[in-house]
Amino acid sequence: MELSDTTIQVLKNFSTINPNLMFHPGKEVKTISEANNILAKASVPDEFPRDFGVYDLSEFLGVLNLVDNPTLSFSDNYTTISDGSGRSKVKYFYSEEGNLTTPSKDLAMPDPDVKFVLDFTTLAKLRKASSTLGHNGLSITSGDGSLVFTIVDPDNPTSNNYQILVDGEFDENMEFNFILNISDLKILDGDYKVGISSRNIAQFDNTTYDGLSYWIALNRLSTYGVKKDG
Repeated sequence: MELSDTTIQVLKNFSTINPNLMFHPGKEVKTISEANNILAKASVPDEFPRDFGVYDLSEFLGVLNLVDNPTLSFSDNYTTISDGSGRSKVKYFYSEEGNLTTPSKDLAMPDPDVKFVLDFTTLAKLRKASSTLGHNGLSITSGDGSLVFTIVDPDNPTSNNYQILVDGEFDENMEFNFILNISDLKILDGDYKVGISSRNIAQFDNTTYDGLSYWIALNRLSTYGVKKDG
């Protein structure tokens, strides 16, 4: 089999979440961070024929570049990556699943309390502000009919911050401060439909790549509750 550019792009992104990956028969690939706070799943164009584990996904992707037009053929213990002419090839051995950090099951996302679309332009601005200010926190609160996204240091309420307004859906009778760590937003470039639950989990669904989703745990300082009078 040959891997499409789309599949390679997804695998490169997944390698930033966890260097391990366990492939299963079919077109779905999943990964989870070693801290179990980021889960990602994608439906890719290519169909994998069997179970096989990769301990270092970045290395595996680099090996593909060692041959021209790489083609993969699968044996019991390894895959052979060869060029179209058969002049060069690489024997790449599988890793045992027990040596890998892999998702044990799919996550059942609770009903979201806040929903919005995060476009790539806004995400890029937030990442730039995070880098410039040196803050890792993205605080999401309610404003006057909009959501307020603020780059903050969650542990320092007097730190310099950057704000941008985003349209969203939320209960105006509730007050909340959902905090995501910018460093956890290891999502493929693009626009996303996002739902955040008060159970401290957010789901990101790519709007152009059907079947690409991420589930990211919120910062422990996140809060949600009924607004207090006055």
